[in-house]
Amino acid sequence: MTELFHGKMLINGNLVDSATGNRIESFNPMNEELIGSVPCATPDDVDVAYEAAERAQMEWAKTDMGHRVKVLNDFAQMLLDRKEEIATLEVRDTGNTVGPMNQDVVTAADRIRLYAGLGYELKGETIPSTSSGLHITIREPYGVVGRIIPFNHPMGFAASRLAPAVIAGNSILIKPPEQSPLSACILAEICQNSFPSGLVNILTGDGLTGEAIVKHPKIKRIAFIGSAATGMRIQNSASEVAVKNVTLELGGKNPLIACSDSDVEQVATAAIRGMNFAWQGQSCGSTSRILLHEDLHDAVVNRMIEKLNALKIGDPLDPDVNMGPINSKPQYDRIKIMINEALNQGAKCVVGGGCPKGEMFQKGYWIEPTLLLDVEQSMEIAKTEVFGPVVSVMKWSAIEDALNIANDVEYGLTASIYTNDFNTAMYFSRNIKAGYIWINGTNTHFRNVPYGGFKNSGVGREEGLDELLSYTETKAINWNPN
Repeated sequence: MTELFHGKMLINGNLVDSATGNRIESFNPMNEELIGSVPCATPDDVDVAYEAAERAQMEWAKTDMGHRVKVLNDFAQMLLDRKEEIATLEVRDTGNTVGPMNQDVVTAADRIRLYAGLGYELKGETIPSTSSGLHITIREPYGVVGRIIPFNHPMGFAASRLAPAVIAGNSILIKPPEQSPLSACILAEICQNSFPSGLVNILTGDGLTGEAIVKHPKIKRIAFIGSAATGMRIQNSASEVAVKNVTLELGGKNPLIACSDSDVEQVATAAIRGMNFAWQGQSCGSTSRILLHEDLHDAVVNRMIEKLNALKIGDPLDPDVNMGPINSKPQYDRIKIMINEALNQGAKCVVGGGCPKGEMFQKGYWIEPTLLLDVEQSMEIAKTEVFGPVVSVMKWSAIEDALNIANDVEYGLTASIYTNDFNTAMYFSRNIKAGYIWINGTNTHFRNVPYGGFKNSGVGREEGLDELLSYTETKAINWNPN
């Protein structure tokens, strides 16, 4: 048996246990074996971390931008130096496949370096309000900010999302996911060696830990990635104690719309790629609704069936495996219930729907890639985010019908449009209520392009200059000559 991972969290530059000594155990979703544990931070731990972060921030805000840039670039390199170690641990802890987990570290480093460069864009303005005075704006950091991380990209999101906060002059409290917390302890070690004591604090824990950060009256800036339901609770909790800037990158029920002039093979490939099966479909950007024009419906479905049946399910540490297990038992149970409800409501399962066959799948949280046909907009599966390896196909004939289906959900994160007609592409792009649109593409994030959703998919934008600026407040200074 592999030695158990015994992690510590980072408070005030020290790797520590929680005030109570309580720990959260983590299990390998492939076989349900215990693989390690992390501290469960208490509200008292959060208070200690805040005090340290407040002291560190006051000094950090006085540093030159060039120094901050160097610190972040060095931090990015330290992440890359431990890429294989991080990826291996995350595969065991999340169930995600090893190739994408390696890439998560590379992407995180790339985004950290992006924000290091964008730091010089924290500019104010001069405003010609009067002819004799000088009217300027400057950007100032909030101070101590809070960040809550989801289970699908634990290291990738924690490492990259601290960068805009820190380069802007803030200190930060990060709460990793309790479902997959182990890599956060490696991040704690790297941050201990990268940043001044107290600037970055990593508090592993449960929902009460996150709530203590959200409801801390002096933390005026909160950012969260996760489900819409949790995001709404965070907005609520934050507003109970203070007026706060809360940004939310939440779930999606994202459509891929294929028009009659699009290429069958291209659409089928995009439909599979867009589902993020390397994360078992556990991605807010997964294109879980495939809206096919009736003229190409059957041909695309046939190719999708072939491609789904060709996916290799197994040990996610095997580089040839395309899909691993679901992250946790509660998530597994929820997905199974949603599949069964869809079938009871009349959907037709043509691929998957159950547990893979074989001895290795007797334990763990395994669900086959699942393709549902005859899905109607009235069904729950057509409206609710599954966050699992389940694709729903719907047929349309008129453009207005496709648009109505695409918009008839509470979410509005992403959408993919496949067509060779410019006017059609623009019509869909301008009228779909979503924050991130691909035309003849899917599931690619582009450097410095703001990512975020409409409706219940969130508020605020990440991955670019918008996110950086969101970690600052604007101060107006007006000078009037004597």
